Amino acid sequence: MNYRHIYHAGNFADCMKHALLLALIKALKRKPAGFVVLDTHAGCGRYDLSSEEAEKTGEWHAGIGQLLEQPAPAPLTDYLDAVRPNVQDRHRYPGSPAFARAELRPQDQLIACELHPEDVRPLRRLFHADPQAAVHHRDGYEALRALLPPKDFKRGLVLIDPPFEKPDDFARCAKAITLIRTRFRAGIVAVWYPIKHRTPVRAFYTALQDAGIRDMLACELLLRPPVDPSRLNGCGLLVVNAPFGFEDDARNILQALATGLRSPDAENIQINIERLAEE
Repeated sequence: MNYRHIYHAGNFADCMKHALLLALIKALKRKPAGFVVLDTHAGCGRYDLSSEEAEKTGEWHAGIGQLLEQPAPAPLTDYLDAVRPNVQDRHRYPGSPAFARAELRPQDQLIACELHPEDVRPLRRLFHADPQAAVHHRDGYEALRALLPPKDFKRGLVLIDPPFEKPDDFARCAKAITLIRTRFRAGIVAVWYPIKHRTPVRAFYTALQDAGIRDMLACELLLRPPVDPSRLNGCGLLVVNAPFGFEDDARNILQALATGLRSPDAENIQINIERLAEE
């Protein structure tokens, strides 16, 4: 309950997560049938980059701030087009539910869950009276049993993006993926995770493989070698049941990010695309 994303909004991890999120949603839009996006840890919905909290860390300057100062490479065009008017005109960075809502067609739906009382209030204001967006003040993990399978949709995406403040967050993510695959087999699952050192990440992969989860694609962006557990050295997005063509899209997006996010603190950025288990 202590984590506040405003301190980290727009950083390199947000850039990676949201660029890949948009690619997943656009893949869902290739078919006319409606879909649902369930965001289990939705946050505020948008973040003021001029706020005291955001400027205290200044992480967005080396993330979205750096990308917007450069010509947009083709793989990042959709992402930067979605961000640019928010950042340049209003100094706001959209969170994952805002990205998802902007992509919805009339037949699609967003469900956003947020537990933190200070974050759920602006989230509700953002989607006030929006018939295509439902906001739930509840634990995102617990909501999975109540909200899946979706009542009116056979297709969709579940985004799990916890703060990873607790030592059991990787284990909770593994259990959540297993539950989703049982209750919403046709759904895409995307889980963001931090990379500080490799041991917790490999244990996460192993737990999923032992649970019988297949068709997993790990997409990772590393600013530096993951050898210092006190630093966020990189991040990943694990996608289960990835849509056709997403692996190539993800590789192009990560390569563009690796080129655009270089700085003195991240001179040797590495990307990794790994298929962990096939059907």
